[in-house]
Amino acid sequence: MRAHNGRLVAVVAAVAVAAIAGGGALASRQGPEIAKAADAGPLTSSPSPAASTPPATSSAPKPTPTTPSKTTPSGPAKTKIDLQKLATGRAPQVTYLSGRTIRGGAGNDVTIPGNEEIQQVARLGSSSLAVVTKGNGTEMLTVDNDGKVTRRTPGVTQIVTTDDDLAAAYVGTRLKDTGEEMAGATLYAEQDKGQGGVRQVSVPDVWNASLLGYFNGKVYLSASTKQDAPTYLYEWTPGESRATQLKSVPKPMAVSSVGTAGSLTTLADQNSCSSLLTMPAGKRLWRTCDNLITGFTPDGSTVIAGPKYQDGYGDGIAAALDAKTGTLLQEWSGVFRQTIAEDDQHLLLLADDGEATPASIVRCTISTGACELATPLAKGALLIGS
Repeated sequence: MRAHNGRLVAVVAAVAVAAIAGGGALASRQGPEIAKAADAGPLTSSPSPAASTPPATSSAPKPTPTTPSKTTPSGPAKTKIDLQKLATGRAPQVTYLSGRTIRGGAGNDVTIPGNEEIQQVARLGSSSLAVVTKGNGTEMLTVDNDGKVTRRTPGVTQIVTTDDDLAAAYVGTRLKDTGEEMAGATLYAEQDKGQGGVRQVSVPDVWNASLLGYFNGKVYLSASTKQDAPTYLYEWTPGESRATQLKSVPKPMAVSSVGTAGSLTTLADQNSCSSLLTMPAGKRLWRTCDNLITGFTPDGSTVIAGPKYQDGYGDGIAAALDAKTGTLLQEWSGVFRQTIAEDDQHLLLLADDGEATPASIVRCTISTGACELATPLAKGALLIGS
């Protein structure tokens, strides 16, 4: 599953619950050079012409050569994204929504019928999935390649898929007539072309359920046992009769394919700290109070992170950290509503300049910080899929 962004339910729910309760990189990658709030550059550029060096004509004695002092970078590259200045590159290579049409990934462009608000989209092999608003709640539509709805699953709030889009998991919750959440959740899992049917399990007496990933045949869920209590990580293997709570991983925010999880450690006014833990033991590998862990690249080598405090319309920064050490590799500033890995080397950022302004999905390279537009800058519905 592509890691989710800083504005997703998993992060918001974890922060909200904590607030109520209390009141990496490739081996060959080199550290980027420093750029103080530089505007994002294109992913590729032509080299500058080499300056010619005239032959030496002076007969004066040559000075004794000296060893130049080494300049040590004082920190990672920090890049300010100016959407109006970015060049346009190729379209996103993962599923995304433009207007009411699901694009990207494997499969044809598919238009979601109806006029309900679309909250999330995903691909499941040759089918498309969409969570749409229905009354005070939601439902999931399964749509074939011709845009025909083949199934409606009531109450589904969120979808995650495996990295190859050949399996999907989704979670459903019940609401009162007033729209208030009721206790309990149902987990579902299915494979492409209906192989094995739809498997499901009830997770009773939980609140704030949020899916975090589908890796190595296991589905991961964040949920709390009381409405105003901290969340814990749950693990479910489709086909088993129950989901197991991993008490050693409290307040989970994201999980990786290599058995690690981001955990909200502390939350205070205008600040927070998060830690990288092992699963299922919960051993802390490192801690940061500069960023919140919100996701991972598919290989788990890079942590996707947001600002240390998240509130309001969008995140002011998106960052990439070395998963081994927690060291900041790159930081981009702007207005970001989603930050998701496209692959092990690139992040996709759903960016705009504020509410009601044109938006674009921006591709940024982790190793260099360079960015480009992956979709045209335009108004209208735009989402990066699961």
